[in-house]
Amino acid sequence: MIILAIESSCDETAAAVMENDERLLANVVCSQIELHGRFGGVVPELASRQHLEDIYPVVAKALQDAAITLDQVDVLAITQGPGLIGSLLVGLSFAKALALVKKIPYVGVDHMAGHLFSVFLGEEKPAFPYIALIASGGHSSIFHVTDHFHYTLVGRTRDDAAGEAFDKVAKILGLPYPGGPVISRLSEEGNPGSIHFPRSWLEPESLDFSFSGIKTSVANYVKQNQRLIFGDNGAGPMHSATADICASFQEAVVEVLAAKTMKACRNFAVDNVVLAGGVAANPRLREVFRRQGSREGLQVYMPPQQFCTDNAAMIALAGYHIFRQQGAASLDLDVYSRSRITERV
Repeated sequence: MIILAIESSCDETAAAVMENDERLLANVVCSQIELHGRFGGVVPELASRQHLEDIYPVVAKALQDAAITLDQVDVLAITQGPGLIGSLLVGLSFAKALALVKKIPYVGVDHMAGHLFSVFLGEEKPAFPYIALIASGGHSSIFHVTDHFHYTLVGRTRDDAAGEAFDKVAKILGLPYPGGPVISRLSEEGNPGSIHFPRSWLEPESLDFSFSGIKTSVANYVKQNQRLIFGDNGAGPMHSATADICASFQEAVVEVLAAKTMKACRNFAVDNVVLAGGVAANPRLREVFRRQGSREGLQVYMPPQQFCTDNAAMIALAGYHIFRQQGAASLDLDVYSRSRITERV
């Protein structure tokens, strides 16, 4: 079975071609970072317009890389949500047009489900059940996953997601968007123990997250130490001071993400743990997961870094299983802004 997948939930236009759930034939991602960087974040209307320009050449490139034509595609898989409604509609409308013209069945895929199973795109694949932390710009959630169709939300952020906190702290420090990669790079030159930013553990048994407090703590620290951080003339952030703030902030976020996920493994007596989502590309988070997982006797699995951020390969993989179990979606399929699997029942 050949699956052509399209992902357009936010600011990446992506397409992938996969044979069954085993062989990735093509994976193309067109980023809009340069477009949105000057605004310090994603501008929804601009994102939608850019998807309109990029989607045809991106899909065409994926087909070319896979050395196939549309006539050889058996199933279309399209991100249905969550995400920016305008961006999602571009991808869904494009997929529906292909489905109608070429008479190709298609399925809608929850973007979060894609992240949950992106780990299967790597060489080392976990056995079910496993605990998965999905950490990204829009979500920080812990799931108990028992198979490709059954996953239970056991913890989530109550305010800012981890990736969102990285972006906001970067903006406070006058660093470019997106904040995650920049803070990660600067943290390598800083002292993670130089500043103690608070860790929000919430209730003793809670697996939920809260990152708004640490963001506020960083903002207050910066306000109280303007001269140290920005210099006497206020021309720009001093490198060493900024590196220490980045390292200390990152350490606080990583500590909470790892500790809560390991606690979930103990609560559910699960030996396999998965780290996925855009923030899973963070080297420090990956290092701490491996170290703490080893200490607790857990098998730790992570997607290759290229599959942590938004991509269509994970949508193809999830779409394959959805189609095999449920068959094709109807033409009245619509998009949604909030994930149905990150809502507590």
